[in-house]
This record gives sequence, structure tokens and C-alpha cells, in this order.
Amino acid sequence: MKRKLLFGERMLYGDGKSPFNIVIPFKIRGEIKEDDLRFALFKIQKKHPWLTAAIRFDEDKRPWFVTNLTENFRIPIRIVDRLNDGHWEQESTYEWKTVFDAFIAPLCRITWVKGKEVSEFLMVYHHCLCDGTSALSILTELLQLLDDPDTDIGKEIPIMGVKDVIPKKVLNSYRNRTKNGLIGKIATLALWIIPIKKIAVERKNDFMIRWKFDQDFTTQLIQFCKTNQFTVNTLLSAAVLTAFKAVRKEKAFNKISLPVDIRNFNPIIKKDHIFAFGLMIVLSLVPEKDFIDNVKVLQKNVNDKSAKLNPYSLMMMMEACHPALNNFTNFLKYGKSSNDCMFSNLGKIDIGYQYRNFEVETIFSPSVMGPLGNTTTMIASTYRNQMDFTFVASEGYVPFVEAEAIKEKVIAILKEQVEKPIEILTATA
Repeated sequence: MKRKLLFGERMLYGDGKSPFNIVIPFKIRGEIKEDDLRFALFKIQKKHPWLTAAIRFDEDKRPWFVTNLTENFRIPIRIVDRLNDGHWEQESTYEWKTVFDAFIAPLCRITWVKGKEVSEFLMVYHHCLCDGTSALSILTELLQLLDDPDTDIGKEIPIMGVKDVIPKKVLNSYRNRTKNGLIGKIATLALWIIPIKKIAVERKNDFMIRWKFDQDFTTQLIQFCKTNQFTVNTLLSAAVLTAFKAVRKEKAFNKISLPVDIRNFNPIIKKDHIFAFGLMIVLSLVPEKDFIDNVKVLQKNVNDKSAKLNPYSLMMMMEACHPALNNFTNFLKYGKSSNDCMFSNLGKIDIGYQYRNFEVETIFSPSVMGPLGNTTTMIASTYRNQMDFTFVASEGYVPFVEAEAIKEKVIAILKEQVEKPIEILTATA
């Protein structure tokens, strides 16, 4: 089984020599047997064909996913002895830098930070293979199989190209093909014309900062958003933008990009589909408004921009841009940064925690690190009613001391807003 990589997948894969890795960490309390882990991964590979895929290039140097069903083409497991509670974070940064050899192994691997009673596991994927939704779906299957090896996790009908994710009526429309093909050609021409100085920003050290809210504050924060009729995602976006401006001042761009799950617009793509195509919206604050008014403005912007997203047209347009792939990659890699960070809120992770022989103590928010320009990324998620944050960046874009200050500012902003009604009530009493 094989298929060509789509434009977005090719962009993420690049030349295959630079890592662009997603790390999904989770912590288990209890006994896990290595044989059970290997068998669970074997069954997961049987369900998802692209987890058995290598990458091959054709005579036109176009990359393809090509499945390899031989016995030795298995998801590799690296086991390290657990030294302390923070050891998994060191292993995460190691995994960011470790290139997948997509010619001889799958684009997925496991690192097991193994302790006597507690272990952390890192599920690592090349970003060209899947997004966060896919990865969390596979994590659900892994935990089910570790609990009961006989669990039926079904069989994925893999996506074989745009024809499987764009309705025939849209894909075969002459108007759509002409319009999106023309836009793609114009974009291709523009990328050829735009001059780019091939001097990349010196990234220096990559780093990760983490924090978590307890159940009480997480509940308060969610209720605060419901009461004020905006989403948690919008509130967090406003806090991130405000924190960057407060800490970085004139160096701040007042702009963050938010990935949007294509599954929200395209029911053809299921949660357990191995797929990596993403949509994006960009948000900015209105300087003259106060914080809550800004959150309300951002919510309207999110609603308006989301309503205008057209994944089918975007995908068709991008598929017309394959000739300009190198130019587009260079534009991202060498162009000047224009946003503060990418911010992604995965929301509530709906995965069970109590199993027969183990307990999932926590699922940490993922981290991602790639070679295409500004690496600054903040990812939030909520598991077992605790909101968890991962903030990754490179010193060449955001100095560590400023990143720490941004973290503290985000926390302070959220606590100030959420706890304000309690303070007013206390003062009145």
C-alpha cells in the first residue's frame, strides 16, 4: 500500500534530515510488562497501515508513504531507567532532536522512562504522519490494549489522498478546480519572486517550561468562561497575547496562530485517522480595550474566522503548489518571524484513567519542535480535571528568562480574572 505525501505532509517532512517531532508524554502508576507493550503496539500497527509505512522517493524525487509488513518493521521501544520525576522532560528534549530514519523504520517510536512503581512513556511521532488528535486516539488504543490485549480496536480505512477527504462533488467541480488551481499557481509564482535572504535565525538552545492547575482552579476557570459566554480557548489566547506584550514589550508582535482541527469541518476524517493536515487562524488584541472586552472581541473573531475556513479549497489550492514547495519551506525557515507563538488548546482529553493493573496518573500536554522558523509553541490540555501547559521555545527567539516571565504572567492574569468575583464578594461582606 502506498500514497504520495500531500503538500502539507511534504512541507513537514522536508528532506527527512531535520527532526519535526511531536512528543505525547503520559505517566502510569502500576506494572507494565514489556511483552504486553510490544504486543499492544503490534496490534495498533495492524489497525493503522501508515504506522507500518516507510518513506520512499520516486524518480521525480516525490516522497511516498509505502507500507512495510515485514516482521522487523515494528515501532521501536527505547527503555531508560527512571532517575526522578523530571527525567521524562530530559528525554523529551532528546526526542525532539532525534531524527526518524524513515527509510528503515516507522515514523513512530516509544521511550519508556521505567521506574519500579511509576513510569513515564513518550509516544513520539514525526509531525508529517499525524496531528495531536490522531496521536491521542492511538494513546487511547494503547491503554485499552495494555489493560486487555484481546480488546477489539477495529481497523482503519486509511486516507489514500485528497479524493478520500474532499467530497467528489467539490473535487470534481470545474469551478473549484479552476479557481483553486489558479490561486495555487499565483501563490507559486509569488513564492518564486519573493526574495529571501537565506540566513536563518540562530536558534541556540531549545527548552521546555511546564505547569499545571489543580482541579479546583481548573473548575473555576471553566465555570468563569461559561458564565461570561466565551470559550476556555479564547480566554487562554487573550492571556497568552497579554503576557507576551507585558514581558516582551516592543519585541512582541501581538499575534498568535491557533491550529484548528480539520475534523471540525470535515466529517469524512475520523479521530482515529492517521492524518496531519491542519487549518489555522490568527488572533490579535485590540490595544485600547481592557482584558475582558478583548476576550469578547477575540471570541467574535474566532467565530467569524472559523466560519470562513474552507478546508476543501485550501487543500486543493495547496496541492497545486507542489512545484513551489522548496520556496515555501525556505520562506518559513528564513523569513522573519511575525507572530509571538503558536497556541494550541487540545481541551478535555477524554481518556479513562483507572485500569485493572495500572492507573494513568496524568497525560501531559504534548510538545512539538521543528525546523521551520519560530519554534515558540504553547500547548494546553485538560486531563482528570487538571489543566496542563507545555511551553517550548528556543533561546534565539525567546530567551528562557522571558519565557519564564511569560508563564508567570499568564498564570497571574488567569488567577486575577477568575478569582476577582470572590475577592469582590469578600470585600462586600
